[in-house]
Amino acid sequence: MKQITATLLAAASCALLLGCSQPEAQASASTPPAEQLVFSDEFSEPALDRSKWNVIGPSFWVNEEEQAYVDSPQTIRFLPGEDVDGSEDGVLVLQPRFEKSFETPTGREADFISGRITTAGKFDFTHGRAIARIRMPDATGVWPAFWLLGNGSWPGTGEIDIMEYVGEDDWIGVALHGPGYSGETPLVNKYFFEDGTDATTWHEYEVDWNTDRILFKIDGRLIYRATRSMVEYYGEWRFDTAKHIILNFAVGGIYPFKTNGIEEPYKGVSADTVERIKLGEIAMEVDWVRVYKRTE
Repeated sequence: MKQITATLLAAASCALLLGCSQPEAQASASTPPAEQLVFSDEFSEPALDRSKWNVIGPSFWVNEEEQAYVDSPQTIRFLPGEDVDGSEDGVLVLQPRFEKSFETPTGREADFISGRITTAGKFDFTHGRAIARIRMPDATGVWPAFWLLGNGSWPGTGEIDIMEYVGEDDWIGVALHGPGYSGETPLVNKYFFEDGTDATTWHEYEVDWNTDRILFKIDGRLIYRATRSMVEYYGEWRFDTAKHIILNFAVGGIYPFKTNGIEEPYKGVSADTVERIKLGEIAMEVDWVRVYKRTE
């Protein structure tokens, strides 16, 4: 013990009096791993980059949502950065529109149209960090999301919900879905914003995932951790396979309905939200999306 104490004192004296450097291993312990940017879209162009993104069409329908997705500048548009307060560059705008009795190719009628884009078949990745800077509307029953999905059949393909929002501006949700933990998944968390901020201001929503754990963050702050052991308690870990990116703006549906219980005028959607959609006041704004992979 005396020898250890003497060694520590000597090291401290060296650092204080002589400016000695700390050992190499000790210095590198706090150094973050090197990363490489492998995907980004700053949305600085006036149109969607079709080399990066696909647009989902009106035949697609899930979760009892009230909208139909369409490929249109009405629902997927862009604004220059100087036109959007707080943006860093151009902005992607996913915007629902009221379109009474819009008929889809499958014969379903919807009173709303909206936008959904995905990188499926154009970009995916296994492990790394995906981050998007997003601002939400204050509108009960909207359902915008930023998430990752595997390339197989759901739920076996694995799903990472980085940010889901049902229009209650004081919180957002994160979740994992897979075989044995899909739908009403136990691997879910609500993050309630601190006083002075909410979902209607700009935030960076992030997932950082590897073969052992999945970390969810807002503005760099850890809000939920799911470990491999936690997932495997319920079913198979399906997060060592490639996932693609999805950004979408749904209107109503099962998640908003289970949260707010609204049945009329639309499932999960308030009358006030409907009127504001008609006026063109509601949109999800995305400043940028970036994906990083570790290089060591």
